[in-house]
Amino acid sequence: MISRRDFLQATVAASAVYGASGVGNWSRLAAQQALTQEQLLQFDTMGNVTLIHITDIHAQLKPVFFREPEINLGVGAVNGLPPHVTGADFLKLFNLTPGTPEAYALSYLDFTALAKTYGKMGGLDRVATVVNAIRAERPDALLLDGGDTWQGSYTAQMTNGQDMVNAMNALKPDAMTSHWEFTLGIDRVTEIVDTLDFPFLGANIFDTEWDEPAYDPYKMFERGGANIAVIGQAFPYMPIANPGWMFPGLSFGVREERMREVVQEVRDAGADLVVLLSHNGFDVDRKMAAQVEGIDVILTGHTHDALPEPVMVGKTLLIASGSNGKFITRLDLDVRDGMLMGFKHKLIPIFSDVIEPDKDMAALIDAERAPYQTQLDEVLGTTDSLLYRRGNFNGTWDDLICNALIEEREADIALSPGFRWGPSLLPGQDITREDLFNATGMSYPAAYRSEMTGETLHVILEDVADNLFNPDPYYQQGGDMVRVGGMGYHIDVSKPQGDRITNMTVLKTGEAVDPAKTYVVSGWASVNEGTEGPAIWDVVETYIKRKGTIQIDPNTSVKVSGA
Repeated sequence: MISRRDFLQATVAASAVYGASGVGNWSRLAAQQALTQEQLLQFDTMGNVTLIHITDIHAQLKPVFFREPEINLGVGAVNGLPPHVTGADFLKLFNLTPGTPEAYALSYLDFTALAKTYGKMGGLDRVATVVNAIRAERPDALLLDGGDTWQGSYTAQMTNGQDMVNAMNALKPDAMTSHWEFTLGIDRVTEIVDTLDFPFLGANIFDTEWDEPAYDPYKMFERGGANIAVIGQAFPYMPIANPGWMFPGLSFGVREERMREVVQEVRDAGADLVVLLSHNGFDVDRKMAAQVEGIDVILTGHTHDALPEPVMVGKTLLIASGSNGKFITRLDLDVRDGMLMGFKHKLIPIFSDVIEPDKDMAALIDAERAPYQTQLDEVLGTTDSLLYRRGNFNGTWDDLICNALIEEREADIALSPGFRWGPSLLPGQDITREDLFNATGMSYPAAYRSEMTGETLHVILEDVADNLFNPDPYYQQGGDMVRVGGMGYHIDVSKPQGDRITNMTVLKTGEAVDPAKTYVVSGWASVNEGTEGPAIWDVVETYIKRKGTIQIDPNTSVKVSGA
């Protein structure tokens, strides 16, 4: 976990409150002087195996602000268990002090003030510094990338992911798995995989024509005198959550029985340690750990959770390393006699003002961005509001997108997908084209405009809600709840599908949504092939430029119960 000695214990922290604590008045210089790179990297080496985990970078080469969720609900047996704990409850659970760097990195509390103190996080050049430091101490450490790496920025959009491929090849992971990678299209994925300097793993990806694995299911490594099997598990629900027509001929799925077979195969081949490099999502991995014997470590991804301690499920360690390059996990393991005998864990926060950039990676990043720098830097407007996305129900970035869809597409109601990717902007910041693409950059961006009945809208909300709140994790097939503009509703997350969504209301008129009435609806990121409309970034750019300054009112249109 994050050790107290790794962070500044600010003398005012004990009296800080969760609101406007005044912490944001500290100077950046004071934070830099108090935090040191040596403190962040300090680690009492143990055992004979070291794993380094990073996941869900979403093409963020440069440091960012990223606000952790305010609402992250668990249902059924996982209600109230990590990672479904936020804010003050999270700090209390992990014995963290409000106002400290660790509280800033891991929670949403007092985010704007603390962001002004501790600065941005991430940046692949800082990540490279941390990785190189660990490798200098443990030269045979395994660096494992959990996927969602090639998508999510302007330069990734313009280069079809090549900027990230070049950067990651320079970082030299030992293996990766995948999710949004496949939204580049199967031809592009094949082209990239053929150039990677490391294996692209997916035990659960099958060729539908031949009914056989489409990619290597695992890779065996010899490290510290131990045989280590790294099994890849791609996002199971690709054809549901993303456009299946972009990767025809492939099938995915949790494939629990397949995982059981692969674990047995690597054990039979002499694996002393079995590591699952997963993009299942935390709760799916928690269930898989309980169902499939023989997995020692699951490096989780997809749900963007950052936990300062492992979660134990039986004998299996679940490790959550956050997103957007904010954190790296170091996990030292004592592997002897074919067994995991002990471990030491640290979630390392990548404070970009504290960690010295690696010069070679910084130069590579600058070279990748140079052809697009003018476009990246163009200011579209400013924001008076904190813009963030992450959270179960609403985020101000998607409120902005919904407002743009309603006005620019002349719609009654707007829908924005519950994507988890997309950094934050602080009040008073300029909104650049880079910022806009950080929240919208993807390969099926058409902003559609169509007519839907109230009944259809209800079915859509119920369907998405079941993807998020089905008590069986294996049926949780999407991201967060679809964001809605121009309409409010009540959701009871404890109810079964079909009964969760009630009190749907048109905000402009205050009238109840009529199941039989037709409404003009605009949205984006439809998984349907042939969807027509302008790219979402063009719609939002027009809106921002017309408004000049963005102000997002608090969103109180969604009422939640049953948690």
